Amino acid sequence: MADFHALTVKHVKKLTPGSVAVTLEIPKALIQTFTFVSGQYITIKKAIKGKELRRAYSIGSSPKKGDITIGVKKVDRGGFSDYANTKLKVGDVLEVMPPEGRFVFGPSETPKNIAAFAAGSGITPIMSIARTVLESHSKNKMVLVYGNKSYEETMFYTDLVKLELEYPNRFFVYFTNSQTREDKALFGRIDTSTVNYALKNKHKDDAFDGYYLCGPEQMIHLVTDALIENDIAKGKIHFELFTTTEIKDEMPVSEEGQTALTVVVDDEEFQLSMNKSTLVLDAVLKENIDAPYSCQGGVCSSCIARVTEGKAEMVKNQILTDGEIEEGLILTCQAHPTTPILKVDYDDV
Repeated sequence: MADFHALTVKHVKKLTPGSVAVTLEIPKALIQTFTFVSGQYITIKKAIKGKELRRAYSIGSSPKKGDITIGVKKVDRGGFSDYANTKLKVGDVLEVMPPEGRFVFGPSETPKNIAAFAAGSGITPIMSIARTVLESHSKNKMVLVYGNKSYEETMFYTDLVKLELEYPNRFFVYFTNSQTREDKALFGRIDTSTVNYALKNKHKDDAFDGYYLCGPEQMIHLVTDALIENDIAKGKIHFELFTTTEIKDEMPVSEEGQTALTVVVDDEEFQLSMNKSTLVLDAVLKENIDAPYSCQGGVCSSCIARVTEGKAEMVKNQILTDGEIEEGLILTCQAHPTTPILKVDYDDV
């Protein structure tokens, strides 16, 4: 299930002092494999200092482009984001998993008005969504509120300005900077007043078909609450976390004892014993079972599996809907067994 393919780095472009855009060349034999919907992400596998790292990065390019471009913000020292910002070069080869993810926008035959709110590197999937919104229908309109510390720290700033110039009556960007007062930018963080300014002032006569939120958890909760206060239906609000709050203090006290765990991956069945205080994915990876995963923080959806016997409790969930949980789906990187027997199926999702 966790199939990686070797892709060559075609271009590395500096976006800000601490971020780069990396373009990967897709060979003809893999074009179908790497076909994606705007908003999806890829997982990159890289060994650094003898340790295998897997990191999920959203795609910022248009599905029509042929190549895949991701935005990588430097958030670690000695990890992949550090490597990408300081050492990655054209011609290097990376192991990449095909696109996946549920934070998507698909073209429609009817005109759509879309509003988006992004902060920091959360702009990456929004870039892809914006391009599809604008390319897919001549009457589509998009409004974007994008928060950063300053223009200097604004990823894809030039690309966004170019889109404004190319689609002057259909694409509107409101930059908001929290640390510098600059021309043509709001000052401060994205908050309720920013949401209302964009939607109830500048675009009060527009009805929006969907709202896309991407960035830190606090911003997503704040914007979601502001939208709901404005009577926006929850079904129209789509979000993806790019950072998540620390979960250690939120972990429930796990039941003591062992669980007999059965795992189904790629039509193979594995059996092992695990402690109920251990996360399912951690136990699976410890046995060198090739289960799909990426962020290991409950932010992406790579490690979803279906519970077919027994029960498991998730520490945190920002992805699965109530209906999906009722159907038995779990994020294995966040789930602890609560029964003596647990069976999870990575294929049945």
